[in-house]
Amino acid sequence: MAREPFETRNPVLRYSLLAIGWLSVALGVIGIFLPVLPTTPFLLLAAACFMRSSRRFYLWLVEHPRLGPWIRDYLNGEGIPRKAKVYAIGLMWLSIGISCALVPLIWARLFMLTSAVLVSLYILKQKTLPDRR
Repeated sequence: MAREPFETRNPVLRYSLLAIGWLSVALGVIGIFLPVLPTTPFLLLAAACFMRSSRRFYLWLVEHPRLGPWIRDYLNGEGIPRKAKVYAIGLMWLSIGISCALVPLIWARLFMLTSAVLVSLYILKQKTLPDRR
């Protein structure tokens, strides 16, 4: 575990983070079984949300025997599975491509493309772990 969880005192923010966290856990678990849905990014998002909303849920997720290794590997600097990198980057570029086709504003397209390039570079810079099943 990299950092100690810190629960926010704002109830609206706390419950919003809890909702996003549980949605991310659900999508991450579905991603274990569905090849088109990445697991690691959703579990990392859930851990980040729980870190600020619920110490109990954060510790449950990070110490979970099946879900925890994905998060612990990243937090310990060991990397992200290759499959997760491919899905995360691929789905991001697909959604950015669709968004750019639908949004006529050039400044919005440039912002989306710049963001996608920077996120892709960040993901590619992370160490790569062998795929898990």
